[in-house]
Amino acid sequence: MIRFGIVGIGNMGSGHSINIIEGKVPGCVLSAVCDINSAKLDWVKEKHPGIKTFESAEAMYESGSIDAVIIATPHYDHPPLAMKAFEKNIHVMIEKPAGVYTKQVREMNEAAAKSKVVFGIMYNQRTDPVYRKMREIVRGGELGELKRTSWLITNWYRPRAYYKSGDWRATWNGEGGGVLLNQCPHNLDLWQWICGMPEKITAFCHEGKWHDIEVEDDVTAYAEYKNGATGIFVTSTADAPGTNRFEILGDLGKLVYEDGRLTHFKLKISEREFDRTNASPFGHPEYETAEIKCEGESLQHVGVLRAFVKKINGAGELYAEGSEGINGLSISNAMHLSSWLGKTVTLPVDEDLFLSELNKKRGADK
Repeated sequence: MIRFGIVGIGNMGSGHSINIIEGKVPGCVLSAVCDINSAKLDWVKEKHPGIKTFESAEAMYESGSIDAVIIATPHYDHPPLAMKAFEKNIHVMIEKPAGVYTKQVREMNEAAAKSKVVFGIMYNQRTDPVYRKMREIVRGGELGELKRTSWLITNWYRPRAYYKSGDWRATWNGEGGGVLLNQCPHNLDLWQWICGMPEKITAFCHEGKWHDIEVEDDVTAYAEYKNGATGIFVTSTADAPGTNRFEILGDLGKLVYEDGRLTHFKLKISEREFDRTNASPFGHPEYETAEIKCEGESLQHVGVLRAFVKKINGAGELYAEGSEGINGLSISNAMHLSSWLGKTVTLPVDEDLFLSELNKKRGADK
């Protein structure tokens, strides 16, 4: 049995603890938890007296009580807590995002590579059969050459009360960003996991546009890919009702995912070939439409942890290696930097420049 510890018993940490305690993740037990909030520890002591409690991650790591740890703290703490666990040969599962800035996350990844532990990131949306099918179709070449990607993901509505629920929320010092760092890490990961990494980003990140907060709550970004394809990514925490529409276009057709339906528009021949051979001024490529039924269960957080336990025991693969967390973060860092500088930026971003600009924001933290 793998003995788990959890750092941070907030919304996510408490959810993971309940899943493990209720036996939803075979092959492991919850042995210890850690939180700087004594009230959270009192809750654990009252509800689950057999679980050890600690006021610091270092004390829990040193105790010998755990084999693996789930890190579910505010974002800045993810890399340092993970690196300390690596030093103790403790397997690590970090919550998203991997961190706030890629320079720190890169150091974490390098430390993980030197260790012998299993390192994963909680990209639970990768367990969804729809996104897995979209990746299979795109990466398998069924859409042909990528031409355009578009994700309108504005169903992340958050009211004023949400932002007032914690002092660390929606601050540069507490979260390191807004909708891009809190709500959208899953979307940014899926975007690159399915379509690949862009080379350039031009973004407009509106800070406190709809809420009395320091960080961005409304973003529109334009991406350019190596092959000439383009993409747009639009998100907000103030649209009601919001939209979740993910569209991917290639020269052989397109995929559209919206309202729980995945539709494949499949051209009879490549659009590029049609353009070269068609003689009619108003000709249009023929296509057929099919709704794709995606088989399998969306296991979400439980599925990620089950795969993590199996990997520790030498079987199977993770849904997402921890080192992959830098990809989506690279995109959000590029979006922020582009908006701050008012110009297009190239990936990978200048990490020192980004950190310098971020620290300016942190210095102005209210």
